[in-house]
Amino acid sequence: MLRKSEMAVITKELALKIVKKLKAEIVKQTKEHDIAVVYHEGKMVTQFGVRRGSRKDLGHDHIPGQIFLRPREARELGQCPLSRKDWIRIITEKGMV
Repeated sequence: MLRKSEMAVITKELALKIVKKLKAEIVKQTKEHDIAVVYHEGKMVTQFGVRRGSRKDLGHDHIPGQIFLRPREARELGQCPLSRKDWIRIITEKGMV
């Protein structure tokens, strides 16, 4: 069972902050989503979708798993305590890079 701190909702606003923090490139836009692709040292590390709908409160609960973080960590990434450098370190330790 997840603790309250683990059940961090990723809003559209926070998702866009994560895109910026990870220096992701928006490479594909569909009617429903923008696709953000993250590169490290010239290689694609991951990609994730950001909903394009006008409802900013819609969750983006898929993002933590797609950027290899727990929900709390993904929230911290968007809110600034966690840097791109920290994220690279975490995913390198997990063998994702």
